Amino acid sequence: MKNNTVISILMLMGLFIAIHSAVGQDTLKDNKFKNAVENHKCFKCHGQKYYSYYNEWTEKKVIKRMNPFYVIDSVKFYTQNHCSFKCIDCHDADYETFPHDGMLQMEGMSTCLDCHEDDEKTAKYHMEGIYKEYKASVHFKKYGTVFSCWMCHDPHKYKVTARENEDISNVIIYDNEMCLSCHSNGTNNTILSDSASKNMVAAHDWLPNQKLHFQNVRCLDCHVKIQNDSMVNHDILPKKDAVKRCVDCHSKNTILSATLYKFQSKESRSKLGFLNATILNNSYVVGANRNHILNKASLIIFGLVIILLIIHGILRIIIK
Repeated sequence: MKNNTVISILMLMGLFIAIHSAVGQDTLKDNKFKNAVENHKCFKCHGQKYYSYYNEWTEKKVIKRMNPFYVIDSVKFYTQNHCSFKCIDCHDADYETFPHDGMLQMEGMSTCLDCHEDDEKTAKYHMEGIYKEYKASVHFKKYGTVFSCWMCHDPHKYKVTARENEDISNVIIYDNEMCLSCHSNGTNNTILSDSASKNMVAAHDWLPNQKLHFQNVRCLDCHVKIQNDSMVNHDILPKKDAVKRCVDCHSKNTILSATLYKFQSKESRSKLGFLNATILNNSYVVGANRNHILNKASLIIFGLVIILLIIHGILRIIIK
């Protein structure tokens, strides 16, 4: 028992050192981490690949491998949006007893609205509108409540990105990983479907400059119904209804301003007065990056060049 106590203390110290390096000393003083000591009761097993316990029947210490699907990265946990929670805020309090009762796994998981419905703190995210979009999506129509919020949003490491991240490339990578975790991963895909996951490169072989599109556009930008209520649209469309026309993105009225660049576009209008300010700073979209000031300036410069060429030609004739 003494050895186990020493190991637990050392692990707890290591956890705080890891959190300190990840989020900084000032952040640790925040209330968000007030439950770190309480949560360590879970992380001492679920935060590593192996766990140990004392078997009273055999009177021996046992070391076993942890199911990889139940291993939680504690550092990522304390840098995500739900980091202030206790594990038992979402999981049954009976999980504090080891060994866990197998029947606990039969209990359903909470949904986002169980906590966020009519919540003033999260009203800006329009959770009720997101839930309506989700129920209209192809995922819900095909799988029902089996396809829950947690299929895409891992509650142990989910972070709001589109609203808070200034780097569009980070938003694209983060959001696309959610989709590809099922659609290009056989392990996750088999939770819902018996069929093998498709090759996403082959499925999009019609797309010109495919690699460039994958790096600069999210899956959602082509596969969701445009909504004005929420920042990130959740009404996933059937593949037959996905965007396939180049002009839908590569035009002055690009749909990207209502999807990928939605939040940044609103910020730009309020600060700089034109829609494409953020797009110009992050990514160039042929046909979409039009700025009236730059358009006029380029025409003036082009006109001056033509006038200078004419004057130059006339002077050469006169001199000759």
